[in-house]
Amino acid sequence: MSEPSVTVSLSPSQRAWQRFKQHRLGYWSLILFVTLVVLSLGAELLSNDKPLVARYEGKWYFPIVQNVSETEFGGDFDSPADYLDPFIAEQFERPGNFAIYPINRSHHRTINYFAKDPNPAAPSAQNWLGTDDRGRDIFARLLYGFRVSVLFGLALMFTGVVIGVLSGALQGFYGGRTDLVMQRLIEVWSSMPELYLMIIFSAVLSPSIWLLLVLLSLFGWIGLSDYVRAEFLRNRQLDYVRAARALGQSNWQIIRRHILPNSLTPVVTFLPFRMSAAILALTSLDFLGLGVPPDTPSLGELLSQGKNNLDAWWISLSTFVVLVLTLLLLTFMGDALRDALDPRKESR
Repeated sequence: MSEPSVTVSLSPSQRAWQRFKQHRLGYWSLILFVTLVVLSLGAELLSNDKPLVARYEGKWYFPIVQNVSETEFGGDFDSPADYLDPFIAEQFERPGNFAIYPINRSHHRTINYFAKDPNPAAPSAQNWLGTDDRGRDIFARLLYGFRVSVLFGLALMFTGVVIGVLSGALQGFYGGRTDLVMQRLIEVWSSMPELYLMIIFSAVLSPSIWLLLVLLSLFGWIGLSDYVRAEFLRNRQLDYVRAARALGQSNWQIIRRHILPNSLTPVVTFLPFRMSAAILALTSLDFLGLGVPPDTPSLGELLSQGKNNLDAWWISLSTFVVLVLTLLLLTFMGDALRDALDPRKESR
């Protein structure tokens, strides 16, 4: 006799993941985006003006994690070695000496004082995407700038989720006067001129990535708060919440164990779009000169350089491609996530 087949029941999260994988564009967008983020996190290993490892006269050096004086390699000055200096390069070409460099021999702060072409220089074998008006490598600036944008977007998304979920949960769960008072306060707060506040604080305080994160976090949670509030208002009337009350569970237990897990669908769906909005906001503020400090690699700062150097088409073009590709990947991921979490597609 043949054994009866056993049907494995998938959890709701597993079914959602299966539906997400069926959305091919969103799934491969996730793979590509995660790959780019991982590569950017290791930017120092991919784009750096210092060797990963070097051997000179029988001694081993790891310049990427240590500062080595020029005198160690036969130089005259007791200062950090410039590995783009032709003299240093010749020292490593001698028998028994060698240096292993990253695939792109430029850091985002590197200025090649031995370059032959005036800046901004067109793409070449040494600078794949050319240089900016200060002689810094565009590829390195894009790689490090992409990392700054992604990490900033993640941080802003996290703070927005924490504040938005907390605010929306309080409004939706308690309702009544609590909901009314908080709604009026949010309406007043959301009417504040965000851009003017950014200009004022940028003029009074020294620009920094942390200041920018705090200022944008003050307004980035409002939209998510409305979604969470609506979910809590709907779910608090359902039978499983009434059953939990009848069992004597506290308000915190009901929120944490029952209502919140069933109200996270709009939160998760909102995340990719929130992150793309954060990256676009950072880029816009950097373009206007209200964002990160000048030495920090930024997509907006590169776009501003492209505007000021129209003849150097490679600056604007490469930055535009990176920015559009990033936003497209996040949009495709958001669309796939929305379809995967759509309860109407549960039975399909």
